[in-house]
Amino acid sequence: AYESMKIYTYSQIGTFHTNHNEDFFIQTELTDEHILIAVSDGCSMGIESYFASALIGKLLRKISKSIYYQSFIQSTIHTNNQLLFNILNQLFQQLSFIKNELDLEINELLSTLILSVIDTNNQTAEIITIGDGLVVCNDKLYEYEQNNRPDYLGYHLHKKFDDWFKNQEQLLSLQNIQDISLSTDGIFTFRQFDNQIYSTISEQEIINHLLISTQNSSFETMLKKQVIELEKEFGMKSTDDLTIVRILF
Repeated sequence: AYESMKIYTYSQIGTFHTNHNEDFFIQTELTDEHILIAVSDGCSMGIESYFASALIGKLLRKISKSIYYQSFIQSTIHTNNQLLFNILNQLFQQLSFIKNELDLEINELLSTLILSVIDTNNQTAEIITIGDGLVVCNDKLYEYEQNNRPDYLGYHLHKKFDDWFKNQEQLLSLQNIQDISLSTDGIFTFRQFDNQIYSTISEQEIINHLLISTQNSSFETMLKKQVIELEKEFGMKSTDDLTIVRILF
């Protein structure tokens, strides 16, 4: 499955943002069979929130490397669940450590996170969403919307990890994956950006165009092509930062 799998990634700053794209994404190997993909979205109300989303991404990359290295040394069988738990646990500890080390305020660590561990052999995934965003798998949408009061990992670093994890409800276990996407909530913010006349397109059609259609899948830059089409044909751009990781098996 791994050989035939294609991973597409895309990230852009929203038209309402001037300085920084506050989103971040990561795709990395965990074992010979497992990969990690994640998107994070820094909270615009936070302080320098591009830092929070990038920090989480870089910590996830570091954690993934050490898991990958260890999977060589001890050939243990890993499940998606165990890996997800282990990764989050380490992320929690390391984020707490950095918060103290750099004397950071809570509102310097506010970022949403959608994190998925995928078993590329069995085509299964375990996903957690902390905050809001969108997961699409085999044409089915799992939307997490928290009415602009999203939850952030940064709010919980004073807690015991196990207690926090027990209370997580935004978990998904998916099977028989052919096509899976993680997207930040920028996907819901496409608006017309000028006063020209264009064909009209609905929010659902925009989501289909980016996360369900496979018309440009032969190109590595599929997502970028789809975004440019939305701009040229429909005059639509995302006002919020937009980041997508999409995998086709």
